[in-house]
Amino acid sequence: MATVNFSVPQDIKEAFDKTFARQNKSAVLADLMRQAVEERRRRKRVAKAIDKILILRKRMRPIADRTFSAARRQGRP
Repeated sequence: MATVNFSVPQDIKEAFDKTFARQNKSAVLADLMRQAVEERRRRKRVAKAIDKILILRKRMRPIADRTFSAARRQGRP
């Protein structure tokens, strides 16, 4: 196991201690860090996906409104 050392505002520390009283704070912090890492990775994947979609959209030819409307209606009851 690694040890981390960082400073946080006193009010945050107090709120954390109160909220997670009687819990293994190291485990809670490890879980929160794990969630933060996954969230950052998810955001990067989303950004890459959006970039790819935008690149594809630039390559596509525009379609007429009439064609778009017909495609939306197709297969609807």
